[in-house]
Amino acid sequence: MDTPGPPSEQTTGTGTPDDADAGPEPFRSAHTPGFPQLLDELGVSLLVTTYQAGRLVIVRPEGDRLNTHFRSFPSPMGLALDPSAARLAIGTSLQIWEFRDVPDVASRLEPKGSHDACFLPRSAHVTGNVAIHEMAYGRGNELWFVNTRFSCLATIDPSASFAPRWRPPFISKLEPSNRCHLNGMAMHGGLPRYVTALGTADEPAGWRKEKARGGVLMEVESGEVVASGLSMPHSPRIHAGRLWACESGAGTLGVVDPATGRYEPVAAAPGFTRGLDFAGRFAFVGLSQVRESAVFSGIPITERLAERDRTCGVAVVDIVTGSVVGLLRFDGAVQEIFAVAVLPRRFPELVNEDEALLADSFVVPAESLPDVAESVRARPAIPA
Repeated sequence: MDTPGPPSEQTTGTGTPDDADAGPEPFRSAHTPGFPQLLDELGVSLLVTTYQAGRLVIVRPEGDRLNTHFRSFPSPMGLALDPSAARLAIGTSLQIWEFRDVPDVASRLEPKGSHDACFLPRSAHVTGNVAIHEMAYGRGNELWFVNTRFSCLATIDPSASFAPRWRPPFISKLEPSNRCHLNGMAMHGGLPRYVTALGTADEPAGWRKEKARGGVLMEVESGEVVASGLSMPHSPRIHAGRLWACESGAGTLGVVDPATGRYEPVAAAPGFTRGLDFAGRFAFVGLSQVRESAVFSGIPITERLAERDRTCGVAVVDIVTGSVVGLLRFDGAVQEIFAVAVLPRRFPELVNEDEALLADSFVVPAESLPDVAESVRARPAIPA
C-alpha cells in the first residue's frame, strides 16, 4: 500500500455567489492544482452531500479552479444516479427527492452555453425519519435505499413510507432503533449485492458497544458475513472486478476478497473515509474531519491523526498505484461528508429553491410537443 500524505501545494478554490450562504461560519475551500484539470479531462463533476451543513455541493471544473456550488437540503445523505445520469435522487431527513435533467433549460441558463445539465425536481416521497443512508437505482429504475433506523434495505412504495425488502438475518424485528447501523450498499446486476454495518447487534443502538472493531461487510443474497473486525466500514462498491470499501474508522480505502474475508488497504487518506465513486482508475473518496465525541472515540484514525490534521473534503486516489493524487479541502462551515457521486457532466445545475424558474419551467411528454403553442415554446425558461 502506497500511503503518501496529501499533496501540499494548494490553491484557493473560489465558488459561486451562493457559497456565502453555506452556513453560519464562512465557507472556504482549497484544492491541489491538478484537480480541476482531472475533472475536465474525465468530463465529469462531483456531487457531494454534507448532512451536518445541510448542503448538496456541486463541484465543477472551471479553468484552473474548482467552482463549488451549493444547494440547501435538510440533512442530505444518500445520492443515486440512474445509468443515463438523467435522473438523480437525494435522501434527506424526511423525504426522497427525485430530479430529472432537462437539457432545454440547461441551454438557456446564464451565462449562455456554460451548462450541460439542469436537474429539476419531479417528485418528493415522504419516508419519515428513517435515517436514509446510501441509495442506488436498480432494475427497472427501482430506487433502493438503506433504511438505517429500521436496519433494512427498502424501496419506495407510493402508498406507504417505505417497503422493507431485506434485513440482516440477525435483526429479529423491524423497529426504528438503529440496531446495527446498516449504512452502505453495493449494487451488482441491478440488485443490492453487499452491505456494510457497524455491528451485528439486535438491540437498540447495540452497534455502539463494539464500534471500533465490530464492523462487517455482508452478502445480501446469502445473508452471510463476508468480512468482519472492520472499523466503521462504509461505501462498499464493485468496480473493475474488485469489491471495494472504506474502512472509515482507519481512514483507508481498500479491497475485500470475498473468498477469504481479508480487507487489504490500498490507500490511507487524511480523514474519516466515507462516500465513494469511481471514474476509470481514479477513486473519489469523501473525507470527514470527525471531532472527538462518543461516536468517534477509540477508532484507529484518532490515534493515527491528530484532530488538527484531519481533513474534510474529497481525496482522489489512483487505484493502480494507491497514491493520493488530488485533494479538495473544505474549511469552516463543512466538517463532515457523507456521499460522493461522479456525474458525467462538466458544468451541471440543480434547481430546488428558485421558485420563479420552477414556476415557468414546464416539461411535457415528447408526444405532446406538437400541441404546444409556439408562443409558449419561445419563452426563455420553457423547454421547446
